[in-house]
Amino acid sequence: MTTDEKYMARCIQLAKKGSGAVSPNPMVGCVIVYQGQVIGEGYHQKYGQAHAEVNAINAVDNPEQLKSSTIYVSLEPCAHFGLTPPCSDLIIRKQIPKVVIGSIDPFAEVAGKGIEKLRKAGLEVKTGVLKKECDELNRRFFTFHRKKRPYILLKWAQTTDGFIDIDRKEETYGEPTWITGSEALLSVHKMRAAEDAILVGTNTAEKDNPSLTVRHCSGKNPLRIVIDRNLRLEKTLHLFDNASDTLIINGIKNRVEEKTSYVKIDFSENILPQLMNVLHQKNVLSLIVEGGRQLLNSFITEDLWDEAHIYTGNKTFGRGIKAPEINHLQGVRSQLGNDTLLLVSNATNKK
Repeated sequence: MTTDEKYMARCIQLAKKGSGAVSPNPMVGCVIVYQGQVIGEGYHQKYGQAHAEVNAINAVDNPEQLKSSTIYVSLEPCAHFGLTPPCSDLIIRKQIPKVVIGSIDPFAEVAGKGIEKLRKAGLEVKTGVLKKECDELNRRFFTFHRKKRPYILLKWAQTTDGFIDIDRKEETYGEPTWITGSEALLSVHKMRAAEDAILVGTNTAEKDNPSLTVRHCSGKNPLRIVIDRNLRLEKTLHLFDNASDTLIINGIKNRVEEKTSYVKIDFSENILPQLMNVLHQKNVLSLIVEGGRQLLNSFITEDLWDEAHIYTGNKTFGRGIKAPEINHLQGVRSQLGNDTLLLVSNATNKK
C-alpha cells in the first residue's frame, strides 16, 4: 500500500462513522497530513452539518501548517452552495497546496466542478486513489444519482427447506412466523438503522403486523412504506402508530395525517417505476424490501435490486410459502448463532 493509499484508507474508515446519519448526503472522510504526520481528521457526521473537510481543517492546531500540507478526502470536495458553503472554496482559502481524492462526485452540482475549481486555483490535485473502495463506500449515493432510484436491498428469512412462512389462517394473523434467532434479529435491526426506508406489501402488513422500527440496537428508524392499493389495512396495525414516518402507496388518495403520508399511484401500470420515482423525489437513497414473496419476486423479475440479504434459520416447515429464488447465489456467507446470512450482490446492477 502506497502512502496515498494508506491515508485514503483512513478516510474511508472515518467516513463509515457517518453511516445512518448523513443521508441523503454521502459518507465522507478527510485526513490532513503535514511532513508525514496527521495533523487533522474529520468526517461528515450528520446531514445538514459541517462536511468532512471542514471538520478536519478545524481539528488542525496550527493553521499555518495547512499551507504546506496535503489534504486527503474520499469524495470530491463540493463546489456548490447547499446547506453548507463549498468545501473546495475553503481548501483554496486555506492555501492547502495538494488535494488527493478517492471518488468523483456523481451529483450534477459537483461532478468534477470541485476538481476544476481547485486546479484553476493552482492546487495540485490527484484523483482515483482507492477509487474502487471509495465508490463502494457510497454505492447508495452513486446509485441514487446515476440511476435516479434508491439502492435496493432485498431481505427475507427462510427455513432450511426453503419456506418463508407457513400457510396461515386468519386467526394466526398479527404475529410473524419466527424462523431465525436473536443474533439474526440484531443483524436485521442494524440493517434498518443504516438504511433510509423499508417496504412491505399489504399481506405482510396484515399477517405479521410488523413495526419496522429499530428496537434492538441504537439508530434511527427508517421510513416505513407499505403498498395498500385499496386502503384495506386496519388503522390498529403498528404501521399506523406514528412511531416513525410512514408512507402508504395506494390507488385512492394523496393526504398527510400526522406521521403518515398517503401517495396515490396508478395501479393499472407497473407500480415499481412509479414507486422509484416517488422515492427519488423524497431523497430516499436506500430501500430494504422485506416482503412478502409476491413483492420480493416483483423486484427480482424486474432485476431491480442491488443486494439480497438471505437469512436461513435452523428450522423446517415441510410446506408453506416458498422463498423467492434468485440466480445470483454466489455471495458471502456468515454465521449468526444457529442461522446463516448469505449476502449477494447483483453483478448486473454494478455496471
